[in-house]
Formats: sequence, structure tokens, C-alpha cells
Amino acid sequence: MKQTVWNKFAEVFGDTEGAKVYFAPGRVNMIGEHTDYNGGHVFPSALTIGTYGVARKREDRKLRFYSMNFEQLGVIESSIDGLKPEKEADWTNYPKGVMWAFGERGFEIPCGMDLLLNGNIPNGSGLSSSASVEVLTGFILRDMFGFDVTNQDLALIGQFSENKFNGVNCGIMDQFAIAMGKKDHAIFLDTADLSYEYAPIVLEDAKIVIACSNKKRGLGDSKYNERRSECETALAELQKVVDIKSLGELTEEEFESYKGAIADPIREKRAKHAVYENQRTIKAVKALKDNDIKLFGELMNASHVSLRDDYEVTGIELDTLVENSWKQEGVIGSRMTGAGFGGCTVSIVKTDCVDAFIKNVGEAYLAKIGYAADFYVVDIGDGPSVL
Repeated sequence: MKQTVWNKFAEVFGDTEGAKVYFAPGRVNMIGEHTDYNGGHVFPSALTIGTYGVARKREDRKLRFYSMNFEQLGVIESSIDGLKPEKEADWTNYPKGVMWAFGERGFEIPCGMDLLLNGNIPNGSGLSSSASVEVLTGFILRDMFGFDVTNQDLALIGQFSENKFNGVNCGIMDQFAIAMGKKDHAIFLDTADLSYEYAPIVLEDAKIVIACSNKKRGLGDSKYNERRSECETALAELQKVVDIKSLGELTEEEFESYKGAIADPIREKRAKHAVYENQRTIKAVKALKDNDIKLFGELMNASHVSLRDDYEVTGIELDTLVENSWKQEGVIGSRMTGAGFGGCTVSIVKTDCVDAFIKNVGEAYLAKIGYAADFYVVDIGDGPSVL
């Protein structure tokens, strides 16, 4: 891939003098969904698939962007001056948003750049292609201009740009998992205070299989912001009877004793998911530490049921994938991952059952949904790097 993007950069921008090649991973969340903006825990890991970039400084203020994933758009030009989101800027609003966010933090970007990207994360899959581009851009800016920022800062800058520049009210998980990724480990992150620990994912005789539903979704115009506001309203109602700053502070028992304060049954279901999912995540990490992969899988399954019934973010595509996964031999656990409304599922499957799993679930999905799903057997990788 390094050679592919290098050659394409030369073709698009004339030569490669002064250019460097970079990489930022995608991420998958093993458990802990829609908890990150509710002050709860998440358990994501970086993947070995992600976004490759070739970048170099320019002498002027011009920005020239090219994506091998959207070749039909050609080179999209902009300027480092007066950065603002524009519909016609398409995917380049993500790198531009990060450049803007650096400026908001007092890091003056002195010149323009040529930037070519190529991602092998399925677009719109829920494996964080947008956050991968954001962290990659921040990593390139730090390397290119020597800005004094940590990888954790890169995550926060990426989130800030997505919230304020691109108008998606996302939590911190995606950018954090990508910026802070560690090979063969997932990150047990408390989103309330950003304290975290690495937990090894030791899957003897098992693999992580991601199934992409190929149902496209756009976060900004999906029900993501609606779910977030339902939880915020439920929290405000609970705060009248209990002293908490976030839903993530409640245990299941505390939630059951205070839930009467939530006036609307729909909001009560949303808050219940946030509380119970957070506790599931804490239990899942303990199960992993105890080498109890069976319990980890059961908690993954319970997570999907809650996302389907209480949070209502799965939809027929993801439910078809997961419910057929549960029927397969050798499946330890399976759930939707990401924001939902399309995107992907993540399953832990015994190694010798992976081929049959992909065949059987793929056939069942095609028969019911009418188009195919794509399957990826993935490894857990490191954070961003210069290649």
C-alpha cells in the first residue's frame, strides 16, 4: 500500500520530492456502545486497516487534496486561510476541520500542503474512517510543523473538529482509540475523565471477524444526535433526585431505584441502555482479565440485545447479521459495533469455524436483505505512524 500511494502522489502532484507517507488505523469497539457521551466506559481497539496518507508542504497557502477512494472528485483545492465547512468540499471537510481546530488551539499553520489519502476501511462502515482521517491529519501536522501536542491531544483535536466544524456531536472514543492504539490490546477508557488502561486481547484459537452490512449511513443526519439529546434530557430528570454528573455514574441497582424520575418511557429505555451497557463493559474487561472469553462473548451478545431493544439503533441489516451469527458453530459472541443504523458487526469466532461462519452468515444476509455483506478477519494494531 505504501508504494501504491507513493506512486499515485507522483502521478497526481507531479513528483514526490519532500513528501512522506503516513498511516492511521481504523477502530473497532469490542463493547461499550453509545456510552462515550454518557460518561461511561468503552473498550475499543485500533485495527491494522486504516488510512494511508502522503503529504508535503507547499510554498504558498494553497491546500490540494486527493482521495483514491473518491477519484471521481479529482483534486479538491482550498486554502489554509478562512477555513470553513462547505458542502462542495465533500470529504476534505474532515482534514480541513482538523487544520481549523489546530488554529483554534493557537497552532498557526504556516503554509499549505498537498495531501493524498487512500483508506482500506470500508467507507460508511462504522469503523471510523472519518476519525481515522482526522487523527491522520493531526499526526501529519504535528510531524510537518513540530507542534507540541501528544497523541491524546490529537484525539481531542479530532473530536473538537468533528463536533464544531463538521457538526457531528460524537464522543471521544473513536479518535482516542485511533490515536492511542496499541498492538494486540484494547483500551479500557473511562470517557468521564479520560483515564485508561490497556488490556491484552488474547484470543487463543479465535479471530475477530467484522461484517460490513454495506448499508450506508451518515452520522450527522442520522438519529445519533437525537439519541444523545434523549439521554441528556433523561440525565437532567435524574439529577433532580440523585447527585450525578453523567449516566455512567449509576449502577444498575441505582438506576432501577431512581428511574421513576424519567417522565417518558422512551427516554427511560435510552438511559437504561447507557447505564447497563457501561456496567457490561466493566464486567467484560474483568472477564478478559480472568481469561473468561465465554463470559466476554455473552456480554457482547447482551450488548446487542440492548442496542436493539432499548436504544433502537440496530435496524434489520445489523440484526440479520448478528442473529445469524449467533446460530453459527464456534461463535463466542457477536454484536453491532459503531453508531448503528447500518455499518458493521464484530464477532469473535473460533479459528477453524471462520470460513463456514463467513459463508453461512453471508448467504443468509444476501437472501434476506438482497445485497451482500463484506467480511474482514482483522488484527489489532498500533496507533498512527510515519511509514
